[in-house]
Amino acid sequence: LRIPGPLRRPRDFLLAILGHAAMSSVPANAPPLGLYVHVPFCRRKCAYCDFYSVTALSRRSAYLAALAREIRLRAEPGRGADAVFFGGGTPSLLAPRQVGAVLEELETAFGLLPGAEITLEANPGTVDRRRLEGFRAAGVNRLSLGVQSFRDAALAWLGRLHDRRQALAAVRAARRAGFANLGLDLIYGLPGQNREAWQADLETALALTPEHLSCYLLPIEPDTPLGRARNAGQVRPLAEGAAAALFDFTHTFLASRGMPPYELSNFAAAPGLRSRHNLKYWTLSPYRGF
Repeated sequence: LRIPGPLRRPRDFLLAILGHAAMSSVPANAPPLGLYVHVPFCRRKCAYCDFYSVTALSRRSAYLAALAREIRLRAEPGRGADAVFFGGGTPSLLAPRQVGAVLEELETAFGLLPGAEITLEANPGTVDRRRLEGFRAAGVNRLSLGVQSFRDAALAWLGRLHDRRQALAAVRAARRAGFANLGLDLIYGLPGQNREAWQADLETALALTPEHLSCYLLPIEPDTPLGRARNAGQVRPLAEGAAAALFDFTHTFLASRGMPPYELSNFAAAPGLRSRHNLKYWTLSPYRGF
């Protein structure tokens, strides 16, 4: 067996074999794929987050080159994908042209079906109308804004880059940029939070008429600044019963306002506005992650 020069390293050779196996084993009636792209860059880490990310923004070009190589090695030409999700990290730290280049790689490697849902997560502190117009032009047709809260004190405590004013401005900019499918991410269950404060956040979000809401109970993971603060007795988490009550209230309240849940943490204004990629996880549909 003659191994081409670029594949002489064991890991590259293994990836090539796996990619070939994937290409040769696609059944004729295979359902469309979801494609997840993890963009591991943040300007700074939030106190609660344990997702993988780095703040070395100078490494974006090297990451994109490696990402393109990985996509090509795992190609399944003609398989077809109906959902692409750029998660992070902070995908909006990529330039629109870079997002467009990744989509071109995915199109070549898998094929993007007509009407495919292309979602980009964005931090409100990293976007303006011009940048969002660039993402739309690159092919993104669904935006997920990581608002988390509309209260400045809560945003500062969480370690977010943006404030309430920037969150509201980002929503306006997204609409002006042409995004007709807009989701907002919110976090609740913060220490000391009561129903009234959480309802105020929900009311503000609903007034912006998003098509989708993601409402996550605050995670306190061990190896995060928030987890270490809890272990040191510096943070007292919301009692489990109080958090459960907020969870129940969230589902009941949003359903009564025309935003029913379709899984534990996600709510949509209509069945056709449910996140296509989220649904693939819950229905055990096939996806590929990069």
